[in-house]
Amino acid sequence: MTAQIQTHGNVAVITLNNPPVNGLGYATRLAVTEHLAAANADAAVKAIIITGAGKAFSGGADIKEFGLPTALQEPNLLSLILAVENSAKPVVAAIHSVCMGGGLELALGCHYRIAAPGTNVALPEVKLGILPGAGGTQRLPRALGVENALNMIVSGEPVKSELLAMAPGQKLFDKMAASAESLAAEALAFAQSVADARPLPLVRNLPCKHPLGDAYFQFARNMVGGMAKGYPAPLKCVAAVEAATKKKFDDGMAFEREAFVNLMWTPESRALRHLFMAERAASKIADVGADVTPRPVSSLAVIGAGTMGGGIAMNFLNAGIPVKMLEQKQDALDRGVATIRKNYEAQVKKGKLKADKYEQRMALLTTTLDYADLKDADMVIEAVFEEMGVKEKVFKQLDAVMKPGAILASNTSTLDVDLIANFTKRPQDVVGTHFFSPANVMKLLEVVRGKDTAKDVMATVMGLAKKIKKTAVVSGVCDGFIGNRMIEQYSRQAGFLLEEGCTPQQVDKAVEKFGFAMGPFRMGDLAGNDIGWAIRKRRYTEKPGMKYSKTADLLCELGRYGQKTGAGWYDYQAGKRDAIPSELVNTLIADHRKTLGITPRKIGDEEIVQRLVYSLVNEAAHILQEGIASKSGDIDMVYLTGYGFPIYRGGPMNYANEVGLFNVVQAMKRFAQNPLDDASFWQPAPLLAKLAAEGKTFQ
Repeated sequence: MTAQIQTHGNVAVITLNNPPVNGLGYATRLAVTEHLAAANADAAVKAIIITGAGKAFSGGADIKEFGLPTALQEPNLLSLILAVENSAKPVVAAIHSVCMGGGLELALGCHYRIAAPGTNVALPEVKLGILPGAGGTQRLPRALGVENALNMIVSGEPVKSELLAMAPGQKLFDKMAASAESLAAEALAFAQSVADARPLPLVRNLPCKHPLGDAYFQFARNMVGGMAKGYPAPLKCVAAVEAATKKKFDDGMAFEREAFVNLMWTPESRALRHLFMAERAASKIADVGADVTPRPVSSLAVIGAGTMGGGIAMNFLNAGIPVKMLEQKQDALDRGVATIRKNYEAQVKKGKLKADKYEQRMALLTTTLDYADLKDADMVIEAVFEEMGVKEKVFKQLDAVMKPGAILASNTSTLDVDLIANFTKRPQDVVGTHFFSPANVMKLLEVVRGKDTAKDVMATVMGLAKKIKKTAVVSGVCDGFIGNRMIEQYSRQAGFLLEEGCTPQQVDKAVEKFGFAMGPFRMGDLAGNDIGWAIRKRRYTEKPGMKYSKTADLLCELGRYGQKTGAGWYDYQAGKRDAIPSELVNTLIADHRKTLGITPRKIGDEEIVQRLVYSLVNEAAHILQEGIASKSGDIDMVYLTGYGFPIYRGGPMNYANEVGLFNVVQAMKRFAQNPLDDASFWQPAPLLAKLAAEGKTFQ
């Protein structure tokens, strides 16, 4: 059973027991309803407690049920809460650890609530593109006050129970327990104390007003609207809470329910729910189960003290793991340590890090110029220059000094991890850990699995990723792995668009309007245009038949590498990152068109977005078919967490599903007719063509 009932004297205790967070799926709802009815039918029972086993009261609804018949199957969550409200005997919610979403809505339906300190309380539905659908927008404002409740509902962020208990006039908690350990005993005593109290108090009967009325809600709409671009749910949350202040309770519930249902079928909500599931699925590897024991990693070494090496080191220092950083020269080490200090000091200055924590983290960092000093580290990550000869030298030295069983990881962004592994006598211990810059900020970590990488190495790295708060996605070995292999096609299309008539700012604006954090040319300037130039030079030799725009090469020949040189596709002022359109660049592009004999044409935003996004989709379909990525959700996670793809569109694969793969293929056929584009690239990947023909989607 997913819920149990036990009697303690004259009090029946119903315990949710549906690990890991006591989700309120159909089986759990049914069990609680049955136990509630049994407790009401038992003459010896005078009061009822609802609580949760393990590490949660309840994390809320089971997201896997969304859109399925079981989500509405009686008793649904609304029916369960109504049964609690209608109980003839007082029902006390004993809340601890986690009380979120439907769990909080269930607690609000109880007659009384007692909470343990440290409980995370939230209505996080807005993060899934919806609003609370079981009375959260109607009951929480009555229990906590309109303003506090609206802040919680619109942000979706958890708040500690002891802070909520301090809110003036709050009726959310009738009592705070002294500790989590004493909650059960205190809840039992409290239930006995209210056993004979009548009438039973209901949150639905509490008044709900804001002193400023319409003026407050107009202010709220203005604030939320400015921050919620691309997301319809936050403004609907404001409207639902406003309804709580203006309508009778049952009418407010009807308003909430209609808004909930409408939001659940928006593409934004589907995208956010896809993201929720894909993020969890990304951490699972089909052939690396719970029976694979990770290797212990209590100390780490980092090769390279540059921007990437320092950022990587910070991740592990933040997690309390000692790091030894190696460089070839002392001045390079000193600069690296100074940069790490500067980054931490900036966090202290902003109040994001306490001074004692800063000192603790720096105390975990040591440095060396000698590879022999790394011999006791459990894992080493190299972050040296992206050139195979350099990697070879590093890995041969590591192979000679690292202890048996140590994990040897490469931060390469494009190079062959299998070839790197073959520089050692222990290829089973070698893995790719591709961090994204700045490594101490970006969430994405591509974990590159070589053909010989051991399962326990994979389990270790995936576990470490979680510890350092990264979203880890597994990639097979290929040039560029998942993210950079796809972005190369995106960048090629951006180059063709310039030749055909666009300016860099026009392309960037179109893509940013679609929702990208930045367009391809601003992104190039940020990353360094010389990086792409180096890759293209390699391509000209490796793939002489592949078509490229040479505009970017002309830019680099002028030394315009981007922000680091003060000039790239845009001009930059010293100390500022504002991208200023460049007349010189626009003239360079126009002159290059003339040399190619191209008459520029007007290109609309829709074509710009389709060519860029569908180029990602087509290359991703090849990646899926080749087994480089195991599932489409992994590709979406790469682009959502590493490349600024708009979250509310759910990643390139989810977006293609939303558009319809048939429509994507039809657009690609049009692009293939363009003589200035690369017709061979626009032949749909076999997997994409097959799914489109069968009316299916990426899975």
